Amino acid sequence: MAPEADPKSPRPLHPAPEPGLVSDALDPRGFLDPRYTCDLDNSSPEIRWQLPETGATTLQIRGFALIAEDLDGPRTPEAPVHAHWLVYNIPGNIRHLPAGIPAQETLPNGIRQGINSLGKLGYTGPCPPMRGGAHQYRFRLYLLREQPDLPPRATCAQLLAAIEPQVHSTRDLLCRYARTLERAG
Repeated sequence: MAPEADPKSPRPLHPAPEPGLVSDALDPRGFLDPRYTCDLDNSSPEIRWQLPETGATTLQIRGFALIAEDLDGPRTPEAPVHAHWLVYNIPGNIRHLPAGIPAQETLPNGIRQGINSLGKLGYTGPCPPMRGGAHQYRFRLYLLREQPDLPPRATCAQLLAAIEPQVHSTRDLLCRYARTLERAG
């Protein structure tokens, strides 16, 4: 039997879930649009997020960092995350990253990008082996109490070490991608 609500109580019986990450780059089955992969444009997808409108959480967040990783990609003890995109120094008043962010160390609004696991600055889209099945990808947003003092072109290990003491919480967006398009040349 479901619990009954107390009409005098302003709180819901079941609190609303934590606001997460959303993107129009995913289809209804959770697959990433090929425009954001090595098979087509290889441009970064738009990512949006929300925070509660009021309360202690909003006051505690001074900035964000985002890491996009291939959960099925190669890993080593030295590189336990196969990162496709490192974005940090995102100001606390920003609530989205637009699609198609260029590979620049520092964007006009101060946002910085790091060196991904493929040795490239900025975003490199998913590119799992052809006919190797779908890989799972995670875009993880870190809500930070303070922005780390980290220069552009940081590696994933440097970014994680710098933000670790400042992480208030995280938000995840999971998706999949399987290569079905044969590239010419």
